[in-house]
Amino acid sequence: MIKISETAQAHFSKLLEKQAAGTNIRVFVVNPGTVSAECGVSYCPADAVESTDIQLSFNGFFAIVDAESKPFLVDAEIDFVTDQMGSQLTLKAPNAKVRKVDNDAPLKERVQYVIDAEINPQLANHGGRVSVVELTNDGVAVLQFGGGCNGCSQVDLTLKEGIEKELLNRFSGELNGVRDVTDHQRGEHSYY
Repeated sequence: MIKISETAQAHFSKLLEKQAAGTNIRVFVVNPGTVSAECGVSYCPADAVESTDIQLSFNGFFAIVDAESKPFLVDAEIDFVTDQMGSQLTLKAPNAKVRKVDNDAPLKERVQYVIDAEINPQLANHGGRVSVVELTNDGVAVLQFGGGCNGCSQVDLTLKEGIEKELLNRFSGELNGVRDVTDHQRGEHSYY
């Protein structure tokens, strides 16, 4: 579930030596599944472990994960890097903002996952977002734009050159196209 590099494990072991006996680390996600999701690592004293927590064994310590954070920490990686600028602990959790779906999940769920995990973060720079309304029987993803994308003069380019290309490449043989059903009336919310 979580990969912790050997250098990071050594770093945590060294830090934990200075803590009370039985202290481990807790890896968590605040606001999981939202655009404001943030990952963190903290000390976890023995009396702070809940019965629903998951304990992952590493070299000399446990990483404690709460049940709510677990699905959002799938494929997470923690590393400790030392370079010319100093040392830094890095935590990458690609599924923190969006719960990962299984490879055998329905196509609509897998398409929405790619949109939420990869496309919407880019659209959010302009205050926009997109979601899957439906998948037609002939393999067309019907999309609805919102926020700044609603009424944007570049929406056709975004749809055809960005979103459609990415989704057709990602779901080759399963998806045949995309269609926008948004009423793109310009308004104060639009990004020009």
